[in-house]
Amino acid sequence: MATLKDISKATGFSITTVSRALNDYDDVSDETKQKINITAQKLNYSPNIIAQNLVMKKSKTIGIIVSNLKREGVKNNLVFETLCGVYDTLEALDYEFILLSTSSTKQKNQTFSQICSQKQLAGVIVQGLKIGDPYLEEAKNSNIPCVLIDIPVTGAVMKYVTSNQQASVKNAIKYLYRLSHRYIAYVNGTKDAHVSGERKQGYEQALLELGLDINPEYTIQGDFDEDIAKKNITPFLINHPEVTAIVCASDVMAVGVLQAAKDLDIKVPTQLSIIGFDNILLTKYITPSLTTIAQSPYEMALEAAKLLIDLIEEPENEKMPKIIQNELIIRNSTAPAVGSK
Repeated sequence: MATLKDISKATGFSITTVSRALNDYDDVSDETKQKINITAQKLNYSPNIIAQNLVMKKSKTIGIIVSNLKREGVKNNLVFETLCGVYDTLEALDYEFILLSTSSTKQKNQTFSQICSQKQLAGVIVQGLKIGDPYLEEAKNSNIPCVLIDIPVTGAVMKYVTSNQQASVKNAIKYLYRLSHRYIAYVNGTKDAHVSGERKQGYEQALLELGLDINPEYTIQGDFDEDIAKKNITPFLINHPEVTAIVCASDVMAVGVLQAAKDLDIKVPTQLSIIGFDNILLTKYITPSLTTIAQSPYEMALEAAKLLIDLIEEPENEKMPKIIQNELIIRNSTAPAVGSK
């Protein structure tokens, strides 16, 4: 790979002049810039972003920190949609981004400030942190601009983008109520995820508003995992034949519930209606296709990237969190309760 030294040797200009020309400094003539840029293209020169940041004294690199990035998540396209949304925003603004995967254990070995300093980050977008994760509190008290996705926490230079979690679950429960369902169960995500609490609260609020009892036995733990959801919902369905509808805090868990119902010869949707959350690509193609609460990770990522750039480039201006509206997508996994007219 060509270096600044190679371009310097080929053009006869000093390394400093080559660097300043490639970074479009005003004190380098247009003729010199043109000659250096043509040579750089011929030599297939690719700038080192971190080194370029140091020369310009201003970083143009954004970090995207995601938690527990695993191969099993291939069924869930949320991270990919997030990366696409960030990329499409930053590409037009001459920013680069790097993807950083973390976990609760990793966060104890390297602080939030250390990773930002090491990677020369101008700012950070964070997705998937758990309640109590060290990075959450560190980022809140840091002077590094940060935008959280789906974690409504703010700080001096920290804002967030999320969707109307509670309201969208309430809307799903009320939709089932209109279909004459009165015994509605709920499969929750991990207890340390903020969205789990938000969605569960929406479920319980909807029951209260509809005059239905909140039965603790009707909340089943699924941990955002297909196999765990299937394992835990199977004995529940056997022991609670009165339940005619289930809302899940993710589509992945809803797939597990669908499999459990199939194994127990419970017909979906004639005997059991199921609603997921996320609207991942898979939901269109399974049988029956899944009714789900659709959120837009791409749109949230677009807004997160725009908000972060505003925090970086206009820190003196007040920034407001962004709330994206979800939508209930009705497909073939829901139907009127048995016996209803």
